Amino acid sequence: MVNRVDQLEDAVPVIPTPTAPTHQLPHAAFTALATPARGSRETSVWRAVIAPGTPGVPHQVTREEIFIVLGGAARVVLADVASTAAVGDAIVVPPETRFQIEAAGAAPLELMCCMPVGGQARTADGQVFTPPWAQ
Repeated sequence: MVNRVDQLEDAVPVIPTPTAPTHQLPHAAFTALATPARGSRETSVWRAVIAPGTPGVPHQVTREEIFIVLGGAARVVLADVASTAAVGDAIVVPPETRFQIEAAGAAPLELMCCMPVGGQARTADGQVFTPPWAQ
């Protein structure tokens, strides 16, 4: 039998929040919270802030991705079906499903994002990559 204390010795119980976004795009900021580079093993978690008026980029993911709306509202297009998500709502994106998310309204969209380690994004032109904020 494996001793649970031995298993926890290699764990990183608390990963401090970065003092500034870890990745910046022209109209979006991403803060890596729990990622393999920061100590997590199975799940990547990051925070995203998207400026209003920034168009959503259609793409797919290779693993399920979950977004929780923390601020503002989201316009979501998932498999060509549009909807709106408000603060507290969860957006669940199945793998290999085309989607895009953007701020709905005048306020920035703030999201908490989670995806299994190893999940990748696929752009409309077929390019596959691991988002840097999930590494």
